[in-house]
Amino acid sequence: MNLKKWGLLFGVCMLVGLAASVITGSIMQWTDHDFGFMGLKAAGFNAFMMAIVGLMFGAFSHMGFFAYLTLNYIALSIFRKSYLWNALQGYSTLFAAGWMGYMLYKERSEGVLFWLLPLGLLACAAIVSYVKIKQTNSSAFIPSMFLLFTITFIEAWPALQGELNVAAIIFMMIPLFACNAYQIMMLHRILGNQTADSPAAAVKSAQ
Repeated sequence: MNLKKWGLLFGVCMLVGLAASVITGSIMQWTDHDFGFMGLKAAGFNAFMMAIVGLMFGAFSHMGFFAYLTLNYIALSIFRKSYLWNALQGYSTLFAAGWMGYMLYKERSEGVLFWLLPLGLLACAAIVSYVKIKQTNSSAFIPSMFLLFTITFIEAWPALQGELNVAAIIFMMIPLFACNAYQIMMLHRILGNQTADSPAAAVKSAQ
């Protein structure tokens, strides 16, 4: 890993956030006329604002990704055994899923959002993690799940706070997940090593 590769990952991540935000926001705007500034009459302005917000989501996601790489490196240094750190990540992912459902239920969310959102995010994370292990090896599954679910959950925390706003949660969570999925799938390619499934390898190679 060098600065050029890291800069490329950061730049493309921001573009992924931009594209995911514009697509998600546009779909939501056309299905819900109350979504966005000034409704459908200002579609172009809304798309521009969504693009700006998407760039911010991409940058925020990359910060979270780098923080996870650092955490992963420190945790492996502390636990020494990778299976102990993986067990903690697996438990944390399940706990985060339950906590997300509890938060939404506590806010008296309408319909089935309080369990549909955690299960949907878990399912999407599992699919991406499965693709990841097919390209690397099985030890990448739990770290990928932790990043795609728990880190995305933490990054989307502002949308889950306060008064429940389903549109805000969806608009924030989908781009963040897309950015995290892109980064975890690109990690082993950037490192140029098919066995570099552990995120700690990126931190080590950047030193």
